[in-house]
Amino acid sequence: MVSSGGMVKDEGSGAAERWVFGYGSLMWRPGFPYLEAKPAVLHGWRRAFCIYSVVHRGTFKRPGLVLGLTQGGNVRGVAFRVAGCDWADAYAYLIEREQPTETYMDAEVEVSLAGGEAVSALTFLSDVQHPQWAGELDLETQARLIAGARGLSGRNVDYLRDLVRHLIEQGAPDPAMEQLLARVEGLEGEEAAAAA
Repeated sequence: MVSSGGMVKDEGSGAAERWVFGYGSLMWRPGFPYLEAKPAVLHGWRRAFCIYSVVHRGTFKRPGLVLGLTQGGNVRGVAFRVAGCDWADAYAYLIEREQPTETYMDAEVEVSLAGGEAVSALTFLSDVQHPQWAGELDLETQARLIAGARGLSGRNVDYLRDLVRHLIEQGAPDPAMEQLLARVEGLEGEEAAAAA
């Protein structure tokens, strides 16, 4: 749901402040300047490993998986308030980081901040028409894609491990992601033992 909230004047700059909602690596590694970060919930969407990664966590020859949003449920993440004077640079950075193969659509969505305030925030929704859209995959298929995959940003399992750790630290553990991580680590252990 798109909201007009969250747009307030940045004192002295004349530009409107903006919010960005992160549900994956943006939560722990935003990479852009921000004024504050608050826990937030996006209703009507849920986090899932539903995008084939061919740049950051995999390659075209050996794709991995990264997070996207699929409809249904709620997702807890982090909302970052960005000063108006920093918005153009922050937005350019986010497009370069999140859209190397244009697998997402940037959209304004309404998120609920801790405390109940609703603001409009930029987030990245999965483009279900894109060839890298993986859709609903069972746990074993996800685990086999993630295990051993590596891209420009490193090992796919490290991305999943960072997610699980961050959600626990945030007080919002996700048992399904923890189960997926356990299976990926099991598969990587089996591969290492077979190679020894």
